[in-house]
Amino acid sequence: LGSCVAVILLDRHARVGGMAHVVLPAASLSRTHDKPARSAEVAVPLLLEAMKIAGADVGRIEARLVGGASMFASLLPAGSVSMGERNVLAARGALRAAGISIVGESVGDTTGRSVWVDVARGSVLIRSVGGEDHAV
Repeated sequence: LGSCVAVILLDRHARVGGMAHVVLPAASLSRTHDKPARSAEVAVPLLLEAMKIAGADVGRIEARLVGGASMFASLLPAGSVSMGERNVLAARGALRAAGISIVGESVGDTTGRSVWVDVARGSVLIRSVGGEDHAV
């Protein structure tokens, strides 16, 4: 993950989880409309619906956010907001609108990350480029 954000949702009791790969802060920014779930405002409700069908209880679902780096911070004009920051804000807003609590984050900075989710254990492991593995 670079400037994109992984929105990870888990219902540990039901052992149901899912992840959305948020690439754009708003659906209106997409050049094509054949992949609407590239934005948090579309992806989060779709993911929640799929999780409910799989047996999750929305009241038990917890979120974690990973990514949203400013990969090219040195190229941004002073005072501007990076695409990564915009994606993080959009993901937080979509989760707030859905009533889902964020229990962990590994967002921002200027380096990419990889994420592993173990739905059975309800755990999320992050590996940052040049950094130590850590749980979120």
